[in-house]
Amino acid sequence: MVTDNQKLDPHQWVKTHADYLYAYTFARIRDEEQAKDLVQETFLAALEKVVSFEGKSSERTWLTAILRNKIVDVYRKRSSVLISPELTNAEQEQVDFFNAEDGHWNMKHAPQPINIDDHDPIAGKEFSKILQQCMQKLPALWMSVFTMKHMDDCTTDLICAELKLTAANFWVIIHRAKLNLRACLQKNWI
Repeated sequence: MVTDNQKLDPHQWVKTHADYLYAYTFARIRDEEQAKDLVQETFLAALEKVVSFEGKSSERTWLTAILRNKIVDVYRKRSSVLISPELTNAEQEQVDFFNAEDGHWNMKHAPQPINIDDHDPIAGKEFSKILQQCMQKLPALWMSVFTMKHMDDCTTDLICAELKLTAANFWVIIHRAKLNLRACLQKNWI
């Protein structure tokens, strides 16, 4: 049952939640126009579902959940056009990168520590800016997988299901994304 504290106020959504939802979206898809469109689509979808709001979460949490599903749809659309023959052979490639018995990195291909000292808030902001620039250089599918895994804390199974990837494809993409991000960070930040 929805209490007075949990009632939705669609007339205040833009004023109260638009900036937050836009920032949330932009951080994940890095396209201003598409981020604006997704926020608008979220408000429209929420208006259509306002009677189904059960009050189990805050208004912002509910809107963010709707938006998250729309972002996953964007990832899915991007990934469907970006699956290349190279990725379909990823199962064979994983033998080079991962130990078949336990799934851990083979020592030859394991990422090495980059010794980042994150105690300086100014350096942290600079790092975040450069990381975002480096993420923009990734292919869209790689950025989607990396974002879902490391920004949204989605499970591997969920990411594979949403983006229609095999587990082997997922691990190869994550590996390649991390290697590319590492190289970009080493070139532009360290």
